[in-house]
Amino acid sequence: MKITRRFTTAGQSPYATIPFRRATSEIKNPDGSVVFRLEGFDVPEHFSQVAADILAQKYFRKAGVATRLKKFEESTVPSWLWRHVPDEAALASLPAKERTGGENDGRQVFDRLAGTWTYWGWKGGYFTSEDDAQAFFDEMRYMLAMQMAAPNSPQWFNTGLHWAYGIDGPGQGHMYVDYKTGELTSSSSAYEHPQPHACFIQSVADDLVGNGGIMDLWVREARLFKYGSGTGSNFSSLRGADEKLSGGGRSSGLMSFLKIGDRAAGAIKSGGTTRRAAKMVVVDVDHPDIEEYITWKVREEQKVAALVTGSKICQKRLKAVMKACVNCEAEGDACYDAAKNPKLKIAIREAKRDGVPTNYILRVVQFAKQGYTDMAFDTYDTDWDSEAYLTVAGQNSNNSVRVTDDFLRSVDADADWNLTARLGGKVTKTLKAKDLWEQIGYAAWASADPGIQFHTTINDWHTCPQSGQIRASNPCSEYMFLDDTACNLASLNLLRFRRDDKSFDIEAYEHACRLWTIVLEISVMMAQFPSKEIAELSYRYRTLGIGFANIGGLLMSAGIPYDSDEGRAICGAISAIMTGVAYATSAEMAKELGPFPGYAPNANDMLRVMRNHRRAAYGQPSGYEKLSVAPVPLDHASTAMTSACRRRQARMGPRSWSGPGSRLPQRAGDCGGADRHHRPRDGLRHHRHRA
Repeated sequence: MKITRRFTTAGQSPYATIPFRRATSEIKNPDGSVVFRLEGFDVPEHFSQVAADILAQKYFRKAGVATRLKKFEESTVPSWLWRHVPDEAALASLPAKERTGGENDGRQVFDRLAGTWTYWGWKGGYFTSEDDAQAFFDEMRYMLAMQMAAPNSPQWFNTGLHWAYGIDGPGQGHMYVDYKTGELTSSSSAYEHPQPHACFIQSVADDLVGNGGIMDLWVREARLFKYGSGTGSNFSSLRGADEKLSGGGRSSGLMSFLKIGDRAAGAIKSGGTTRRAAKMVVVDVDHPDIEEYITWKVREEQKVAALVTGSKICQKRLKAVMKACVNCEAEGDACYDAAKNPKLKIAIREAKRDGVPTNYILRVVQFAKQGYTDMAFDTYDTDWDSEAYLTVAGQNSNNSVRVTDDFLRSVDADADWNLTARLGGKVTKTLKAKDLWEQIGYAAWASADPGIQFHTTINDWHTCPQSGQIRASNPCSEYMFLDDTACNLASLNLLRFRRDDKSFDIEAYEHACRLWTIVLEISVMMAQFPSKEIAELSYRYRTLGIGFANIGGLLMSAGIPYDSDEGRAICGAISAIMTGVAYATSAEMAKELGPFPGYAPNANDMLRVMRNHRRAAYGQPSGYEKLSVAPVPLDHASTAMTSACRRRQARMGPRSWSGPGSRLPQRAGDCGGADRHHRPRDGLRHHRHRA
C-alpha cells in the first residue's frame, strides 16, 4: 500500500518540529506519603500534567529495559527497522545496578509502538516500498506525539517491548495463527507476539471444570487482565438455582459463579500495574435467575451504606460507653455497672437504641474494667477503592441485561413474560414484563447497573450473521461481535483536527483514519490470544475498532451546544466519514492481500449492512434492508459542516460503502470480499460510545 506524508517530511525526524519538556509525576496517599514519583522524564511540551502522569505512571515500562542495546539483524527487514536486543558485552562493563532501568522519554514509547507496527507491517507485506514503510513509521510517531490519536491501553503496555528492548519471558498459554502459514501456533514467548487487544468476548459453557467451562473462563480472564485487557461474556447458558445436575444434585445457580468470577477479577490488577480489571457480565432477560441478577448490585450498595453508616454509629456510641466508664469517680466496680453509673446507663441505652450489638457494648465495658481508657473501632467510607467496597461483591464487572424486541413489545403491551430453565426450556416463573422492566430501571437508578443491550437491533446490524449471533460485548460495550473474538481499538482526538480558523480539517482526518485502520489491521496479524478459539476466530474475522474522542470539546470550542440537533448532526457526519474511510481502507487491503477468511458465507449480509450505513450517512429516511427499527439518518440540514460533508461524501461515498456504483469494494469483492475488518458496528457506534 502507498503511504503519503501529511504531517512529516522525508529525511527529517518527526519530532523536529515538536518541542519537548522535562516533567515530574507523583502519586501521594491521603496522609502525604509518596506512592510513586518520577522526575526528569521528557514529554512533548503541549502535554498537560494529566497526560504526563498517565504516560509516566501507566505506560512507561518501569523495569527490565537494558541500558545498552544492539540491533538484531534480519535479512528480510530493512536495517533501520531491525529490532533491538540487550548488548550483553556492553552491559557487562557496567555496574549491575546500571544495566537495566525503565523508560523515561515519551519518544521511547512512541518509537516502540510505531516501530513495532511498521516492523510487522513490513513482514506482512502491507507496504508497497521501503519509502512507504518509512513514511508510515514517521506519520505514526508524529500523531502519537501530537496526541492526534491513541491506541488502547494494552498496546501501550505490551507492544514493542520485544522489538525495542528484547524484553521477553516464557509463554503463558497464549496462541496465534501464523500469518505466513495460517497454522495455529502456541506462543513460546510472552512478548514477541504482543497482546495488543483491549476488548474480548469469551464464551462460557455450562460445565464446571471442562475446557470452555466456568473455571476455565477464570483462567482465560486472568491471562487477559494480566496484560491489560478487558473481557465480556454472556452467562445465560449457566443453569439457574435448583436446576438438576447430572450427578443428581441441584445447581447452586448463576449468581454463585458470578461472585467467584468477581473475586478472581478483583485480585488481579490490569496490565500487572495499577488499573482495575475490567469485565462485562451479560444475562438474557428470560434466565431463571434474572431477578436476583438485576438486584445484585442494589443489595451490595445497601451493604456498603450499612457498613459506612453502621461503623460510624458504632464508633460514636462505643466511645461514649468507654468515656462513661473512664470518667466515673465511683468506688470499686460501680463505674462499670449501669445500675450504679447513670452516665453509663444513658450511653448504653443510646447505643442499643441505635442498633449497636449488645456483645460489643459489654466488651467495651469489660475493656474499660481492665484499665484501658480508649478503644479503636474502624470506620468506612464510600470511596470506590475503600475497604467497604472491597468487602462486598459485584464491584469488578459491568452488568447488562440482554433484551429482545419481543420482551420490549411485552412491556409495551403489559403482557406476561416467562423465565425458562436452561435445560429443557421449562417455564420456571411467569411475571409481568413491565414489572421486570421496572426492576431494571430501579436497579440502574440505585446502583448504575444493570445496563441494557438490545439483542434484536444489534443483530440486525451484524455483518456476519451466518457465523452465529452476537450475544455479548466487551466491558465498555463499544465492541460487539461473535463469542471468542477480540478487538483492538484506537481513538482519534477530534480537537487536533480543528484549524485555527475553527474549521475542521477533513482531509487530515481522513488521512489519519486510513493510517490508523492499517495500524489496527497489522495489530491483528502480530497479536497473540488467550485461547485457541480466539486466536482462530480473530484470524478468521480480523475484527478491529476505530473511533474518536473529544466530540464535546470540539462542539464547545465552536460554541455549539452538546445536546442540540446541530451537535448531533456534526457527530453523525464525523462518524460517517470515519466509517466510510475505515471500510474503504479495509477494501483496499482486501484488494491487495485478499479478504478475511470468514467473508464468503457472509458476503450478502455484509454488503447489506454497508448499504444501510450508506443510506443513513446520506440522510435517507427509508429504504433500509432487514431492519426491525430504522436508524436516525444523518441530518444534513442541521450541521454547520453541511456543504463540506456533502462534498466529501459525494467524492468518497461510492468508494466507501458497498452499493450501486461502489467501485473499490466490488473490485475487492472480485477477490472474495469487500472488507477484512469484520466489526459489526465498525466505527459508527464505537465512536458514539467514545463521544
